[in-house]
Amino acid sequence: MTSQTLREARKYEETYEKMIPAEDRPAFHLPARVGWMNDPNGFSYYKGEYHMFYQYYPYDTNWGPMHWAHAVSKDLLRWRNLPAALAPDEVYDKDGCFSGSAIELPDGRQLLMYTGVRKEQQADGKFREVQTQCLAVGDGVDYVKYARNPVLDERDLPEGSSRFDFRDPKIWRNEDGTYTSVIGNRPADGSGQLLLFRSPDGFHWKFHKVLASNHNRFGKMWECPDLFELDGKWVILTSPQDMLPKDFEYHNGNGTLCLIGRMDPDSGDFVEEYNQAIDYGIDFYAPQTVLTPDGRRVMIGWMQNWDTCSHRTEERRWFGQMSLPRELSVRDGRLVQNPVKELEELRGEKIEYRQVSFTDVLRLDGVKGRCIDMEVTVRPANPHNIYQKFAIYLAQNEDYRTYLSYHPSESVLKVDRKFSGSRRAIIHQRRAQVRDRNGELKLRVILDRFSVEIFVNDGEHVLSTTIYTDQKADGISFFADGGVVMDVVKYELKG
Repeated sequence: MTSQTLREARKYEETYEKMIPAEDRPAFHLPARVGWMNDPNGFSYYKGEYHMFYQYYPYDTNWGPMHWAHAVSKDLLRWRNLPAALAPDEVYDKDGCFSGSAIELPDGRQLLMYTGVRKEQQADGKFREVQTQCLAVGDGVDYVKYARNPVLDERDLPEGSSRFDFRDPKIWRNEDGTYTSVIGNRPADGSGQLLLFRSPDGFHWKFHKVLASNHNRFGKMWECPDLFELDGKWVILTSPQDMLPKDFEYHNGNGTLCLIGRMDPDSGDFVEEYNQAIDYGIDFYAPQTVLTPDGRRVMIGWMQNWDTCSHRTEERRWFGQMSLPRELSVRDGRLVQNPVKELEELRGEKIEYRQVSFTDVLRLDGVKGRCIDMEVTVRPANPHNIYQKFAIYLAQNEDYRTYLSYHPSESVLKVDRKFSGSRRAIIHQRRAQVRDRNGELKLRVILDRFSVEIFVNDGEHVLSTTIYTDQKADGISFFADGGVVMDVVKYELKG
């Protein structure tokens, strides 16, 4: 039976989403239905559709007691909203239904595993959030919380582990029919760790082992973990809090981390071989993956950053959007990301230029727009005299611009949105050190109404950034300090 809390949320979202014009939303990124969105949850394929749940507070565009919103899609790009799936309406989750995942059970039902939160007053009078793992079962629209929730609590944790930082279960079914879940936790050293739990049926869970430990290398608490095999390697994705920068690889604050290595799936022993950031832009956090019916590993993240949540326009009734879905692979031991192939189905008019030689500023007829897929390759006009700088200006007019700049002498690519219309002194630029190719650089730039995503050298790096520039600013121009030769292929994208 649906609770009063959930009924109210469903009625509210249905009423107020109608007040948001279609053109005030992204064309092909999933935004909050109304109110606030953060982490993707329950990214799964069920009954012939992709399901995306997400952290949600419908009543305000600021964070509040977490619900689970729900949307479905056939192609990962055009989403249809369904009624909210979960609300904080039980004793064990009265202060929030935090992040989790979803899987199909053998009997055809869909199982949600999520973190229930309740505030508990401590001896010093302060309140802290006790976090436990809970279940709900449903048919793809309506879900009933498990009568024996929570299924994991502090009694199931290894010694010294925090019951206040124990969240974000990612669940999957093993080949033998059993289930595994990886969950973020904080051990006694105040750092982060990922814990493996196992279940014979998805409902009865026991601690198995510590999968990976931070030891204060990458920030503190590790949130929103994922684990999967890909191209002969095992990959861990997680989002550390309170990171310190390490050259160009990680940035201050809340970031993303990919660990690549070897693992024995039976024992759960993971050996790390390589680490990297997942996204090098300003706005990306808490990614989650799904295995598609045709065998691709696809990832979507929250295209936002906890440190930049003040970058917004207050008049909008929604805040937060998901990233473009990305197909993952491992190449030369490194995680590679590219837009899902379904994006090509949205392509409309094509504009193409080849072997364009120029210095200084260049504009090309037909190369403009705010919903575009643009491939740009630039190389030195003279390989013995490499240019000093190359830049692309996007969402541009007399007042606004967001730009990418590349310095081949350092192999550094920068994204900068300080002139995108922001009225707040927040993070406006990020840099990534990309692979040097003697001055040649290949970019694929995806622009939606409120975002820019840059895929570098066939997905070796990705930089994601939200922008709230006036939609009339749709100009694109190019700049070179020194001689370059450039190819440009631009497609309009239809939402």
